[in-house]
Amino acid sequence: MPTYTAPTKDLQFVLQDLLSLTAHPVPGYADLDRDTTQAVLDEAGKLAEQVLAPLNAVGDAEGCVLENGVVRTPTGFKDAYDQMRAGGWMGLDADPEYGGQGMPYVINCAVGEIFVSANMA
Repeated sequence: MPTYTAPTKDLQFVLQDLLSLTAHPVPGYADLDRDTTQAVLDEAGKLAEQVLAPLNAVGDAEGCVLENGVVRTPTGFKDAYDQMRAGGWMGLDADPEYGGQGMPYVINCAVGEIFVSANMA
């Protein structure tokens, strides 16, 4: 079975060295630093490697099924969704006033790249 390693170093390079995210702070995110972006990428990478990637083959094999007006997702997908929701990943760039994490959209894009590349199913 293929393994997945999240490209956290590559994404950190893009965020810090190419985009200079913390050298030229995004308005409203002055407290965002290199350590914080690395921690977010590392945690997203763990979730992708340990939870999402192993479900890729299951998702391809089982797919979603509509039965009696109810959609049934592949084995393990509900648990993965619950873990993503519990970890606050669904609202990473959403306003904290509404339950989000309040991170810049560019961080959400990097995390999304990790999640989608781990499991396209």
